[in-house]
Amino acid sequence: METELTGGDWRQRGKDIFLTTSLTESPLAPDYDRSATTTGIVHIGVGGFHRAHEAAYLDRLMRRRAGADPWGDAPEGSCLDWGICGVGLLPADKRMRDALLEQDHLYTLILKYPGGLRDPAVVGSIHDFLFAPDDPEAVLALMSMPTTRIVSLTITEGGYNIDDVTGEFRTSSPGAIHDAEHPGEPTTAFGYVVEALRRRRSAGIVPFTVLSCDNLPANGASARTAVVSQAAMSDPELADWIDGNVAFPSCMVDRITPQTTVADIDELRRGLDIEDAWPVVCEPFTQWVIEDDFPAGRPPWEEVGVQMVDDIVPYELMKLRLLNASHQALAHWGRLLGMKYAHEAAADPDIATWVRAYLEREARATLRSVPGIDLDCYVDTLFRRFTNKAIGDTLFRLAQDASSRMPKFVLGTVRDNLTAGGPIRLGAAMVAAWARGAEGLDENGDKIVIDDPLAEELQYLAATQRAGHDTAFISHEGVFGDLATDERFRRAFVEELDALRRDGARARLRALAGRTRVA
Repeated sequence: METELTGGDWRQRGKDIFLTTSLTESPLAPDYDRSATTTGIVHIGVGGFHRAHEAAYLDRLMRRRAGADPWGDAPEGSCLDWGICGVGLLPADKRMRDALLEQDHLYTLILKYPGGLRDPAVVGSIHDFLFAPDDPEAVLALMSMPTTRIVSLTITEGGYNIDDVTGEFRTSSPGAIHDAEHPGEPTTAFGYVVEALRRRRSAGIVPFTVLSCDNLPANGASARTAVVSQAAMSDPELADWIDGNVAFPSCMVDRITPQTTVADIDELRRGLDIEDAWPVVCEPFTQWVIEDDFPAGRPPWEEVGVQMVDDIVPYELMKLRLLNASHQALAHWGRLLGMKYAHEAAADPDIATWVRAYLEREARATLRSVPGIDLDCYVDTLFRRFTNKAIGDTLFRLAQDASSRMPKFVLGTVRDNLTAGGPIRLGAAMVAAWARGAEGLDENGDKIVIDDPLAEELQYLAATQRAGHDTAFISHEGVFGDLATDERFRRAFVEELDALRRDGARARLRALAGRTRVA
């Protein structure tokens, strides 16, 4: 039974209308015994996405098992041995530690439906959080325990320290050098993983599984490259052992999760009289597809809708090259036109038509068939999700770290089409829109803020581009590799950049979407 609260648009499941000020006292709090929870998963990088995805699935699983029929018709076991201990490595993670600690590590997950309906739950699968710089040894000790069977990661696409062009681990980065020289005092995610695996090997404890949950092509392979390469810098023999004995399954994770705002916190307080320092808001849609390779064991995720598969590649390419690429298109075209929110851009007829054209003409041709997925329906679902204005996802967020995201979500498609002799015009145009925005102003003359690890370099190149060197932006080898020297891509990019300057973004969107022939 689902009922809506009177005088508002908040939904609760099977509960009477309530007012409370404590997450632990809320009728929406978990009905399993959290005091019995132990750590089975150490998760590095606890943010909104992890709490809307992996932690939410585990909470659902624990709730399901807590309601098991005593006569034995439901699955046995509470799954409370799969509790999550979060780990923060960065100074900003102190805020997450403090927020969760004050709330017994509980938080509110709020699903936002089109039309304004809010569906809240209090999630309890995270039972502890360690801020690694305060006590590195505590983190290493936990990761070395036999009961820790999975170490999962959400450290962003750029957090893997892998060169997008060469695919190699950046051994010259300060963090990698420090962790190689001082393996017992790590500072990076991969330094911690390597040292914990070294200790487990020495103690004869089976290795944990490393599960990347980041938006990367072959994210398991990327995690393997990072861990093995980090280990090889200090102990080649250990690196060989890790490569031969540790599982790095890939997975595809999907749920739009915007940054939590002060307005979200205030809305929760007004709607349910709940004080939550850091709730999570997200869309109702969720999907998780995982390569089933967990030698040390795993939760029975399939009971709560996770797809466990043998081949993850079709699913991850579908998501990266359709959903994530669409997000880049919405961000760069929308920001040029002075828009702020993803739903604005997705509802704009010119942008929406252009994005559909890009997906149909260029992206889908590079995909394999996806078992159980109708790609036409998938694309239609994307636009229903994108236009959910209740989410309030910003184009600023989607455009963050574009120097890492564009190579993974868009430039791979361009390269595949160049190799196959397929169309690249729309992909080149998306790059041109990004490059134009990097010059710093939208078409209304308002500032475009760039939030990117390479912001300074890209803005310098964009300024050089604006001064008349049309290929300056795409000359950044760390982002574009040899694309700048590919004559076909170079020509298409310059033509699209010139057309943007001459005709403006909206006219160019219309012309490109209406083209019957593409170069």
